[in-house]
Amino acid sequence: MATPLKIDFVSDVSCPWCAIGLNALEQALARIGDDAALSLQFQPFELNPNMGPEGQDITEHLQQKYGATAEQQEQTRAMIRQRGQDVGFDFAMGKRSRIYNTFDAHRLLHWAGEQGRQRELKHALFEAYFTLGEDPSAHAVLQAAAVRAGLEGEQAAQVLASDRYADLVRQDEEHYRRLGINSVPAVIVNDRHLISGGQPADVFERALRQIMAEA
Repeated sequence: MATPLKIDFVSDVSCPWCAIGLNALEQALARIGDDAALSLQFQPFELNPNMGPEGQDITEHLQQKYGATAEQQEQTRAMIRQRGQDVGFDFAMGKRSRIYNTFDAHRLLHWAGEQGRQRELKHALFEAYFTLGEDPSAHAVLQAAAVRAGLEGEQAAQVLASDRYADLVRQDEEHYRRLGINSVPAVIVNDRHLISGGQPADVFERALRQIMAEA
């Protein structure tokens, strides 16, 4: 009988390490195969909850928030590009010049979860921001991502035009803050085990197999 694995993937769509971590996690799960009965859900986390609608230049933002120099930022971008390649994800750094508010993206992801297409939408949102360089706060971008994920575009537009799921997203964000999650990705397995960061697939696989063996 397959070992149950309940995975809550806490992340933001503007976090490059979250894109890396998701692809690496999926590689690990593919290796584990049918040995696990998997439930994978995406939980909201905003890296910049107070970001205005106009966004901010990403170089300026990283300097202000982390004190990162231009040289340090370029080194980090090179590392992220390589890690992305390792897991089959394309970071088109030249297309991404600003960072944006992601609250509406999280509302749409909550809706997508009810439609059984949350993982597909998560991938489409990562692609929109990191590969296509699009604004993940723009409703047209979010609607197009929903369509690519196999969701109904008009329904997505209706969700975005309303405030549906806003309270639920805020409640979920507060829940994970209370659990002590202050950086992402945070991968919570069976409500008890935490795997932090955009780990390589080998690390995820070892951790998951150990959790399964102890179940």
